[in-house]
Amino acid sequence: MAAAMRPSSPVHSRAVTELCQNSTETFLEASRLLLTYADNIIRHPSEDKYRSIRIGNQTFSTRLLPVRGAVECLFEMGFEEGETHLVFPKEASIDQLSRIRDLIAGERNSRLNGSSKNEWSACSQKVSNTQQQPVAPQPSRVVESGLDPADSSAVMVTTSELHYIDQAITTETVFLKTLQSNFQHVMVYENPTLQKKALACIPIQELKKNAQEKLAKARKVDKAVLLNEQDFLLLELLNWFKCDFFQWVNNLPCSKCDGETESKDNLSPSDDDLRWDASRVENHFCNQCQFSNRFPRYNNPEKLLETRRGRCGEWANCFTLCCRAVDFEARYVWDATDHVWTEVYSSSQQRWLHCDPCENVCDKPLLYEIGWGKKLSYIIGFSKDEVVDVTWRYSCKHEEVLTRRTKVKEAVLHEMINNLNKMRQLSLTEGRKWELLKRLIVELVEFISPKTPKPGELGGRISGSLAWRVARGEIDFKSKEVIFIPTGQEKASKRLHLRYNIVEDCYRRISNNDEKINGWEKGVWKMESIWRKVETDWKIVYLARKEGSLSGYICWKFECGSVGLKIDNISVRTSSQTFQSGRVRWMLRSGSTVVNVNGGKCETFYHSLPCCLVGSRTKTNSQPFVGIDMSVRWASQFTQQVRDKSLHTYPDISNVTEVILEAELSGGDGDIAWQHTQLFRQSLNEAEDCFEIVIKFSDL
Repeated sequence: MAAAMRPSSPVHSRAVTELCQNSTETFLEASRLLLTYADNIIRHPSEDKYRSIRIGNQTFSTRLLPVRGAVECLFEMGFEEGETHLVFPKEASIDQLSRIRDLIAGERNSRLNGSSKNEWSACSQKVSNTQQQPVAPQPSRVVESGLDPADSSAVMVTTSELHYIDQAITTETVFLKTLQSNFQHVMVYENPTLQKKALACIPIQELKKNAQEKLAKARKVDKAVLLNEQDFLLLELLNWFKCDFFQWVNNLPCSKCDGETESKDNLSPSDDDLRWDASRVENHFCNQCQFSNRFPRYNNPEKLLETRRGRCGEWANCFTLCCRAVDFEARYVWDATDHVWTEVYSSSQQRWLHCDPCENVCDKPLLYEIGWGKKLSYIIGFSKDEVVDVTWRYSCKHEEVLTRRTKVKEAVLHEMINNLNKMRQLSLTEGRKWELLKRLIVELVEFISPKTPKPGELGGRISGSLAWRVARGEIDFKSKEVIFIPTGQEKASKRLHLRYNIVEDCYRRISNNDEKINGWEKGVWKMESIWRKVETDWKIVYLARKEGSLSGYICWKFECGSVGLKIDNISVRTSSQTFQSGRVRWMLRSGSTVVNVNGGKCETFYHSLPCCLVGSRTKTNSQPFVGIDMSVRWASQFTQQVRDKSLHTYPDISNVTEVILEAELSGGDGDIAWQHTQLFRQSLNEAEDCFEIVIKFSDL
């Protein structure tokens, strides 16, 4: 690319001086557009359509907005920022516009003709000493390809310059367009009517009461606590949104037969879908009744207040609106590696807090890089006042991140953000601008400070289906991945027989001379948020989700193709127990074949259990009465137990060379929901094996 050129003599405009610092290639393209905007107004002074530039227009947002000095030139011409457009007011001076226009034209002619500095000097002198009329533009025509003819970004260009418009959309263009779209979208959250509608959905008085109570407790523990009620209200809002208001959607249940659905090709959006910014409509197809269930991906937060469901895009969109509705300063945060969340400013801590409503987590910014294993590149925060590149808050591996930032040149990104902020902050008071600047300085110090992951940032993702999280590499698999492969003895006998005893916490590989493997995790291939829980007072032991987790996963893998065998049949015995709304799903998986494993008889019964095992709640408006307060040790609960002593054979798993037995744990109620799904639950006084698998092989 050509080197930047300095203006041939001093320029009588700070904005034009900045514009001239760009390379010749960048300057020529930007100046062409600036002259087009100016000439359209000069040529058609009474036509309103030439006096506005739609900020979201692709030509403006990707070819002018990122260019140093370009937006400033428009401001010096007399343009002002509106909600969605830059506008040249009726009372603005055409003479001022012409002066800036002619300065730009003089430098453009100088660079195009390669002439000496005298030409620039002559142009500059004319502008400074006389009211020069604008230079008559060359013959031109309006190019409407991809542009909006209702604004002046339907630019008039010469035929020789058409190749600029017809260029293919580059990665950089798409990236910058995304920034521009998010920049505009966050202003939706500032609609007072919409904020009022959101506030009506939020049990704000209940949340404030809870926040006040928790703050009081915190102050009893630590009288010097710096947090305020707003900090605790944020935590309450997060928890309410996750647990009571919004719902994650993997695949919708069939609206006709309530069966399971799977995603097929997208459907065409209806007029009503488009009205609510749903340009994409997923087809959740039911194979049972052959019905296509429509799932519009709404991007309008008002509609999301009604539907209350979606994936991370819908969650962050609606949650950010709720934050603004309760008067939090909030940012919508976009991650280029396909995730979005919210940031909220804490006045007590004087910093921005990471808030992910999908995960119900606050102030754990390294969660994605460390816990999920994301390879981060660009993370940008958008608010009503500013745009900030916040990537560095979310990474402790800055050098690695820099190697992945290839979508746009850093200088272009920096200029784009600066220009967006200049537009956004035109109407702000000097006091507010100074406040934002001081905050930004604090942020920059935070960005460059060394970071160490906190305990809550080490875990994998909890929202979304397990398959979705595994596919995206967002599961925390810290254990050694154990694969059971037939030994020489097992190959000879063509049989693998494995048992596990949770009381002894020991596997017995019966088919291999009764080999013992100590430790439940020593036989596991992959797991997430699982631990072995021993209730010493109640003399009970089981595997459960880790405390506070919303889901868990564990699996065992068996492979035989590497030793020249294939699976003839497989028999399995498992056991699990759930309480209240807890769910455990056992499956055998081989390639695309998935078979549900029932593990024997399923019994649902009503009996008494210790409250320490199943939890207890008092009656509230939102939850049915299921027990008494926590001071009482016993409560009646619904329990589902899946357990018997028989092996069950699964003929669908055959003629394959590997198989995975997996269990997914989810659901449960209250603060101890994690305890409402248990595997291999057994009395410490028992010595019976609770898990068994037998695989018979044949030669490949």
